Amino acid sequence: MIHVGIGGWTFAPWRGPFYPKGLPHAQELAHASRHVTSIEINGTFYRTQKPETFRNWAAETPDGFVFSVKGPGYISNRKDLTEGGPHIARFFESGPTEMKEKLGPILWQLAPTKKFVKDEIAGFLELLPRSYDGRPIRHALEVRHDSFKTPEFIALMRQAKVPVAYAHSDKYAEIADLTGDFVYARLQRSSEAHETGYPAEELDAWAKRAKAWEAGGEPDDLPRIDASAAPGQPRDCFVYFISGAKERNPAAAMALIERLRN
Repeated sequence: MIHVGIGGWTFAPWRGPFYPKGLPHAQELAHASRHVTSIEINGTFYRTQKPETFRNWAAETPDGFVFSVKGPGYISNRKDLTEGGPHIARFFESGPTEMKEKLGPILWQLAPTKKFVKDEIAGFLELLPRSYDGRPIRHALEVRHDSFKTPEFIALMRQAKVPVAYAHSDKYAEIADLTGDFVYARLQRSSEAHETGYPAEELDAWAKRAKAWEAGGEPDDLPRIDASAAPGQPRDCFVYFISGAKERNPAAAMALIERLRN
């Protein structure tokens, strides 16, 4: 499946353009989850949640909706990533698996200054649990420093079967190589100049790319480090409109969802 959404659901400029005027803030997640098909939870990056919080979030959303969860910054922004084992255990003890079938991937976002050190990244990947509380866990890794643009990194990620999160960004490293069994894309170039964040032709192009990923192919117009094709297989895709002109991102997500339905 292709899941399309936004980052978070609490953002004052969305009140009016996206959220109906007068909608209680407590109902914003319920509203958002009925207009996009996934949301990347950002609050988990900044603070520890409680199991009942995850349960409540899941209960407010419709069947078929999926969250991705941003791993805590106190883990992914450590000086030495290999020292995060006890903290990773603490994060999973906080209850993300309480969302059950609505739990999608865990996104681990590295600091922009974190450089590629093979042994450190390999050690971090080994710490990530592939199951917890009887549920399979999927992970994606977002790297942002240009030192990761090396075939050695791509080979390491393929060995671990963890996707590199693709960032459509003006600031950070763009790596579209497929290294896992799903795709995680964060589109960060929305603009105020377009009501839907991106011009129509760009949204058409993203719909085509997402369909190619889902079908097991690879878009030929995104930057890759290793020119060899990944094994073709159908894949889940998670596409989020993040940052950029954030006030436009719900409209961008809905416009892409409409194209994918056609």
